Amino acid sequence: MKIEQYINNYHEGKSDWFIDEVKSVANQQRVQKIFELKDYLDGKHKILNRPNETYNGKVFSPRKIVLQYAKTILNFQASYLLQNPVTLTGREGIVKRYQAVKKKGNYDKVNYNILDKVIKYGKVAEYVYLDDNKKVKSKVFDPADSYYIYDHENVLVAFVEAYMTDGVDYYNVITTDKVEKYDNLGGQFTKRSEHENLSGLPIVYHNQNELSDVEGKSDLEDLIPIVDNMEDLLSKYTDSFYKYMNPIPVLIGQQLKGEGLPRDVVGGGVTLEEYGDMKMLSNSMDYQSFNTLYKTLLQGLLDITSTPAVSMNKTDISNLSEVSIKLLFSLANVKAGINEMFMREGILERFDKIAKLLEIKGEPLSEEDVDSLDVVFRYNMPMNEKELIENLKMLHDMGAISLESILDHSPFTEDVTMELAKLVKSGGLREKEIESESVTSEIVG
Repeated sequence: MKIEQYINNYHEGKSDWFIDEVKSVANQQRVQKIFELKDYLDGKHKILNRPNETYNGKVFSPRKIVLQYAKTILNFQASYLLQNPVTLTGREGIVKRYQAVKKKGNYDKVNYNILDKVIKYGKVAEYVYLDDNKKVKSKVFDPADSYYIYDHENVLVAFVEAYMTDGVDYYNVITTDKVEKYDNLGGQFTKRSEHENLSGLPIVYHNQNELSDVEGKSDLEDLIPIVDNMEDLLSKYTDSFYKYMNPIPVLIGQQLKGEGLPRDVVGGGVTLEEYGDMKMLSNSMDYQSFNTLYKTLLQGLLDITSTPAVSMNKTDISNLSEVSIKLLFSLANVKAGINEMFMREGILERFDKIAKLLEIKGEPLSEEDVDSLDVVFRYNMPMNEKELIENLKMLHDMGAISLESILDHSPFTEDVTMELAKLVKSGGLREKEIESESVTSEIVG
């Protein structure tokens, strides 16, 4: 279905159809949820709404302890997959072309921003375009400003960016062939510009959602209930030290003469009659139950987010082999693999759009070159560097791996191509040996 047919079917052909689309109940509910998630990440947690209490005739302000575990865990998930720049594989010439585009477009940061927003809000859109200097760039839209238009077959037919600044409403409408900009600056709704859309509709990234094929689900929603209970438990337990742990002196035997027990009895001495006794009584605290419950909640938080306990300083380790490290991070690898699937799909779609823009610039690429491109993600998993280097040396001695691949997997090499050039310059490698190497990959985003 084309956007014109969609407008006729659902908006009676209105020219300002996108305003009604933005104000629809479904879109407003989705955006409201995103704002709530943003507030939570900013530190506005449920525990802060805990009301004051009255204790011993006085107003008591209870503890409101905020735990920002969610932000730490989400940052770990994004960094685990994209802390190391992804590797692009393909024909040597096409790899170099995309390497140049990557550096100018700062695509390492673009990739990280996309994954960060998908993890936090479930869905995000990226628009690839040519800037004023004819450089290929990408814009990652704020999920709270993004509105996706799907037809009855869940095919994206248009995209609307809507936001308000200084009391002025702005609408950027992206369709297959054009980009239109509207605003109500001056009190009158006006179309400000219209441009040809060179790259097509934005790329949509979203994670898995059991209820929808086109909507994602924020990982943060699974964390909030557990963290809320941890904050509530810790805050109330801390209050108990101030409200219930004040000791009360109790005298057994004949009552003391005079004014009775002095108020500073804790710091002074008391003389009792024969067979008399004195005790300081207080409520007992079941700290073992608190400790068990709190640890159970924390472990559940790590389990449902596939976060290794060692990465949160919850486990002491030493002298681990490469296999042991992989076992510790097995759940993190599973989660990273799920994130990798939608990131790979979006990046490959980006390659096609970049090829289209390069052709417009007069730098055409063959279809075979573009189809040869692929990406390899390198997880940010701790490694036993000594064991890794020994394995690489063993493979090289067997003739089962190239020097370029050794440098690519080495933890001490940042740029494989530059390192090979340095080896030639230093005399450690002849140019003919480099030509025999299967140089098919470079670091690229």
